[in-house]
Order: sequence, then C-alpha cells, then structure tokens
Amino acid sequence: MICDEQAMISTTKLSQSKAKIHPSILCLGMGWFPVAAGGLNRYLYGLSTELTHQGTQLEICGLDMPQNDSSHSVQNLTLTNLTNTTCPILNRLYSVQSSLSREQMQSKDAINLHFAFYSFPLLKNLPQDVPVTFHFHGPWALESQQEGENPIVVWLKKQLELRVYSRCDRFVVLSKAFGNVLHQEYGVPWKKIHIIPGGVDTQEFQPKLSQVEAREKLGWKQDRKILFTPRRLVQRMGIDRLLDAMVEVRKVIPDVWLGIAGKGPLTAQLQQQIEDLGLQEHVELLGFVPDELLPVAYQASDITVVPSISWEGFGLILVESLACGTPAISTPIGGMPEILRPLDPSLVTDSTEVSAITDRLIQFLTGELSLPSRETCREYAVKNFDWKHIAPRVQEVLLAPK
Repeated sequence: MICDEQAMISTTKLSQSKAKIHPSILCLGMGWFPVAAGGLNRYLYGLSTELTHQGTQLEICGLDMPQNDSSHSVQNLTLTNLTNTTCPILNRLYSVQSSLSREQMQSKDAINLHFAFYSFPLLKNLPQDVPVTFHFHGPWALESQQEGENPIVVWLKKQLELRVYSRCDRFVVLSKAFGNVLHQEYGVPWKKIHIIPGGVDTQEFQPKLSQVEAREKLGWKQDRKILFTPRRLVQRMGIDRLLDAMVEVRKVIPDVWLGIAGKGPLTAQLQQQIEDLGLQEHVELLGFVPDELLPVAYQASDITVVPSISWEGFGLILVESLACGTPAISTPIGGMPEILRPLDPSLVTDSTEVSAITDRLIQFLTGELSLPSRETCREYAVKNFDWKHIAPRVQEVLLAPK
C-alpha cells in the first residue's frame, strides 16, 4: 500500500510566469537543500539556482520536497515531491516509478539523474529520444563497503548501479579521480565522461567579516589558532585520524583549537576519543551548524582541514572555504588534490596517515610553510569555481544531442 496523502505527489510552482521557458530540464535528485543536507543536495541546489537565474526551466524531483520554499523563491523552477523518506523502500520505488510517466519526461529537452537508487525505477519510462545524463557523485556500493555494510547488500547496490549506468547517454563527474572510478569500476567508456568541477556561490561564501568579527559572532576565542572541519561523522571522513594528529599538534602549538561541525553515526565514538586523548580543551564537536553560519565559521578559522581517507569525489568544503578567503588543506584523496594543488601543492598532505596530517598542520601553524593569503584564496575560488562559470558548462553537456 502506498503512503498516505502526505506522501502523494505535490508540485510546487516557484515561478510566477506560466510561459514555458526553454530549455527545459528534468532533474532527479534525492532531497532539497537546505531542507536535506548532503553534498549531492547542496550541489543540485547550487546548480539549479544558477541555471534558473540564466533562464533555464528546471523541474527538480526528489523525496520530501517542500511545498513551498520562501528562502529559495526563484523563477523557472518547479519542485516535485515523489514520495517521503518515511515510506518503506519498496513503496518509495513504486511511487517514483508511477509519478514520472514517459509522457512527462518526453516533454523535456534533457533528463539529469543524480542517484542510482531512485533512478532505477524510471528506466522503463525513460524516453529514447531525450538525452539522459547521470551525475556521478560517488560509487554508492563501494562507499557502503567502506562503511562495513553486508557484502551481499554491497553486491546488490553495485548491480543496480551498473543497470542504471548502462541506460545513460553520458556522465558528469566532478573530478578526474572520479572519472577514473567510473571508468575502471563500472566500465563506462571515457568518451561518455565529462569532467566538470563543482561550484560555489561566491556571493554567499565571501570574506565579509574580519577574523575577529567572525569569532565574535560565533563566540570563539580570539587568542587561539583555530582549525575547522565541517563533515558528516562517518568512517571515510578520517576525523579519528585528525583527532590523533591533534595530540601532537597541541604539543607544538598549545593554544590550537579544532571545531568539528556535523552529525553522524560516529558522534559518540569520536566524543569518547576526544576524552580518551585528553583533548577536551582543544577539540569540540559542534554538531549541526546552520547554513547561514557556515561562511562565518570559515572566516573565523585559520585553516579548514579535510582529512578524508576514501571516496572524496570533489571537496565542496574546500572551495567554500577558499571563497571565504580561508586556506584549506586536505589529504591526497579523490578530487581534492585537483582543487588545491594548482593553488599550492603543499596544501595537500603527503598521505592519509596521522603523521602526514600532523606534520603539515604544524608546518603551517608555526609558519614553516606559508599559507596563501585571504585575497589569493578568494581570487582563485572565484576564477575557477564560481557557479556562473560552472553551470553553463554543465548545461551544455545536458542538452547535447544523443
């Protein structure tokens, strides 16, 4: 039985204009940022914002889509709720399949899929003459394997991904690293893969405040070296290694403090690790940081740290921080080096090992290595990752003929 009326399709017209504006693109994502957090949702939010500003008509389909969104009221945008995440999995899949008919998709100039699980029920309905592009945000099955999921479940996820990818005409990846994953792990030929980095809203993320002003706003201390990392608290993010590194960093820089923003299944485990290591005065789990305060947190920090140990396809945190004028360092994982090395190769650690993270943090915090200036970081982000430059490149791929 399908979910009740609250889970039935609801379509929100955020445009006051009734005239159809071409091109018209249908995107199938997961949820809607900022209602639902996550890199995929944030990416689709940023992309859709810029494309609709440029006149493209978009329909964004997903789960738990809001009936109204006064915070993001823009022309040319339709939000379509397919079902709710509270529904059982099979009901969700059935709702997705029954909600988007072949005729509805046939009316679009392009179809853009962002998550294999919810794309799978649509395969039979996808029209043959409308180009279908898949945004590969990460290897769903392999990420699950990294988090210790049942091998049978991992295998089933991989088969589902392969089935979806076989139906797509082309792919967008945010880094060459994930282009390699898509090619090697899923057999997608390079001629179908387009590498286009993620984008950042450089108006939202910009150095509006001095570091002193930003710290005052957050209630952070002025007389400390501050590191910041906003991460989902799961194994592949490497937060446990960063905590181990902090033990040695504080010996050299006694006033150092690390703020970790985010939630996840490892929250209790990481808090226990902080206590076991005696880092209570040097590390704090901040929990969820509201979106409007995230740029402030970047500006309040000396360095943003991203210590991922696997499957980091791009590194949106890095470009957000740089756009705010704050230098960022990362481990040499996935697409992150592709962002940072052109700015300064030393912003990437030598490995994911605790010792490598420790050494690089100490080198920057003591001045042994020089960090890029606020102006340099900002200029680099605006030039290379502003959505105004990125979104048109994505649209060109989506609308290319089959």
